[in-house]
Amino acid sequence: MEWNLNCLRAIAELRTPLLDTLMQGVTELGGETLFMLFMLVVFWCVDKNKGYFLMLLCFTGTAVNQMLKITFCIPRPWVLDPSFEIVESARAGATGFSFPSGHTQNAVAAYGGMFCITKKLWVRVVCMALALLIPFSRLYLGVHTPLDVGVSFVIGWLLVLAFYPLLEEIGHRGEVLERIWLILLVPAALFLLYALRVRAGASGDAANFDHAVKTAWSMLGLVLGAIVSVFADRHYTRFETQAVWWAQILKVVLGLALTLAVRVALKAPLTTAFGANSVGDGIRYFAVVLMAGTLWPMTFGWFSLMGRKK
Repeated sequence: MEWNLNCLRAIAELRTPLLDTLMQGVTELGGETLFMLFMLVVFWCVDKNKGYFLMLLCFTGTAVNQMLKITFCIPRPWVLDPSFEIVESARAGATGFSFPSGHTQNAVAAYGGMFCITKKLWVRVVCMALALLIPFSRLYLGVHTPLDVGVSFVIGWLLVLAFYPLLEEIGHRGEVLERIWLILLVPAALFLLYALRVRAGASGDAANFDHAVKTAWSMLGLVLGAIVSVFADRHYTRFETQAVWWAQILKVVLGLALTLAVRVALKAPLTTAFGANSVGDGIRYFAVVLMAGTLWPMTFGWFSLMGRKK
């Protein structure tokens, strides 16, 4: 592992106040929240099948990442070497185990996925640049080792390449998407059982293992919500994504507000009902996906009519 730290020390020699600020900004582009925003914009306004493609990358990437984290339990670079200094502004966001890098996997899934679903050259160039810059920013800031970043980078692209061939099949045969999400119930349940088992046997780092259990419940809720949403759209909703530009903006702003409202509003009552148990997180994310994937899209017919000449 010494070579990992030696690489970080060499990269740390490049640091300047200006680069510190720039790299902190770049690394924020690999956050989970921005990925979710991209996914919803594509799902609501561009192509719902491409949105589901990004959602598949989100689910599988998060599950694989968390399973590896709680399996190997590798600490952060500054824990491995207390003398190693990171860019201090990055410390607050660098929680949990180090291996593999979640930001890197999010970046490859989000921007690698966007690279695959667009034909515009400039968009592809930007996406590829971000898929490379965000992993480097994690090294520059000192919050991950080259091993953390390299493994996540490879896993991220493998997932993109594995799911991309299904995109065309999903467009031609709607039942394929239903089957995919039904199949994903199995790994979602196994991930939850594994996280619960590891948490029960853990003697330290309780917060990290609790986070994995919370993520596992959330992912199970996400899959169940996706199953309902796909079934509802295929058989009942059949929502359209097309609308004039200002109606699309209105659709995204109102939809995000409602989706976030559901996420926030349910937290307190579910915490009261289930306490520290993360079952409430599973229910909450099921409701969030149900709102974003089924209830809100029921209004899209109105948005499609906006701006049309009578």
